[in-house]
Amino acid sequence: MIITISIAIATFLIGAGLVWITMKYILKSKCESIVRDAEKEAETIKKAKLLEVKEKFIQLKADLEKQTSARNSKHQSTEAKLKQRELSLTQKQEELQRKNNELDGIKENLAAQSEIIEKKKSELDKLKAKQVEQLEVLSGLSADEAKERLFESMKEEAKTQAASYINEIMEEAKMTANREAKRVVIQSIQRVATETAIENSVTVFHIESDEIKGRIIGREGRNIRALEAATGIEIVVDDTPEAIVLSGFDPVRREVARLALHQLVQDGRIHPARIEEIVNKVRKQVEDEIIETGKRTVIDMGVHGLHPELIRLIGKMKYRSSYGQNLLQHARETANLCAVMASELGLNPKKARRAGLLHDIGKVPDDEPELPHAILGMKLCEKFKERPDICNAVGAHHDEVEMQTLLAPIVQVCDAISGARPGARREIVEAYIKRLNDLEKLALSYPGVAKTYAIQAGRELRVIVGADKIDDKETESLSNEIAKKIQDEMTYPGQVKITVIRETRAVSYAK
Repeated sequence: MIITISIAIATFLIGAGLVWITMKYILKSKCESIVRDAEKEAETIKKAKLLEVKEKFIQLKADLEKQTSARNSKHQSTEAKLKQRELSLTQKQEELQRKNNELDGIKENLAAQSEIIEKKKSELDKLKAKQVEQLEVLSGLSADEAKERLFESMKEEAKTQAASYINEIMEEAKMTANREAKRVVIQSIQRVATETAIENSVTVFHIESDEIKGRIIGREGRNIRALEAATGIEIVVDDTPEAIVLSGFDPVRREVARLALHQLVQDGRIHPARIEEIVNKVRKQVEDEIIETGKRTVIDMGVHGLHPELIRLIGKMKYRSSYGQNLLQHARETANLCAVMASELGLNPKKARRAGLLHDIGKVPDDEPELPHAILGMKLCEKFKERPDICNAVGAHHDEVEMQTLLAPIVQVCDAISGARPGARREIVEAYIKRLNDLEKLALSYPGVAKTYAIQAGRELRVIVGADKIDDKETESLSNEIAKKIQDEMTYPGQVKITVIRETRAVSYAK
């Protein structure tokens, strides 16, 4: 048994040894085959790399040759240009040398000619001296004396001719200027015509029956007192049938009172609380209407870029009047006149229309400082960034400030045209005449005053004094005294300008 097992083990070991030998031989042969394949593959890769390197070398060599040839061609072209420029410079140098030679010849020729001219000039001077000597012998005067007499005679003749010529030009200019000014003014007036709304200090509110008067008055007058307190307007309820009178100098307040009464009467509920509510509501409506009126006005007039506050003040003009002339209508008419006149004179009509529309803006401020309306209007325009020429035209239309551009006299003239147009402004004739007479008499009461004239509807008083009675320094004090007396003793609208004139005249007659 043991022997059998031993034989089996020995047989197994022998078989395993044979298997191992066989496997080792097979593995060795496989390794050799793998090595051979690797060597073949390495040789193939080596050949491919060598070919790739050769191709890159050939490509780089070709690129280098191409760059070299390009550089060579560039160098050749540059060299050719340099040679051409050198040739051109050589030609120019030769031409300059030739011209220099020609100039040298011309200089020599000129020098010879100048010598000849100098000789002839000396000969002419000698001849001139001989002729002067002969003339002095013949006339009995020296050359200087003859020159002096001739100069004096020519000077007097030139003075006479110049004075005559200047007079002719001045007369012609005056005639032409007057004729042209009349043409421009007449054409401007003919092309512009606007309606004028007449305002006063009283508004009549019509009612359907007198029974409503009692409701408006209220128990013990509490309704009417509430209305007056809320609106600032005096409400007159008298025996006038179917009418109530609203009295006040502020047209905006009168309009607020009229609209508030209209709404209260329509609603039927009239008591102090309701009155206050309606008045506040109507006041806001009127303020909105003022702004809307200003916007419509500037759109109609073609004026753009105005500050909103200036637009509101323009709308407020609708409720103000001056001498019975509605201020907004007056501003519109003045603006149109300014545009027409500026066009006729070759100026900017848009600027002129803008200045004309704003010229009376100082009459409707929210607060009213003690300033002339022209100065106040100028300050408002400056505050809201208007152009300097517009501000100057607004401030100078009543001569409070000096005129700096042509817009200022145009606005002044058109303002006077609009205000002086027949039917534009109304005033009681007797009161108007009496006020002008009082102005003239007041100035005549001062010593040294020869004549007085109230002009521009009483806006200006011209005082003519004797030159032998008052000197220049006293004229200024006289104008201040007259202005103070007028301010203290008289009642007048707007402002009055006092101009004292002192002149000396020399008169002679040609017989």
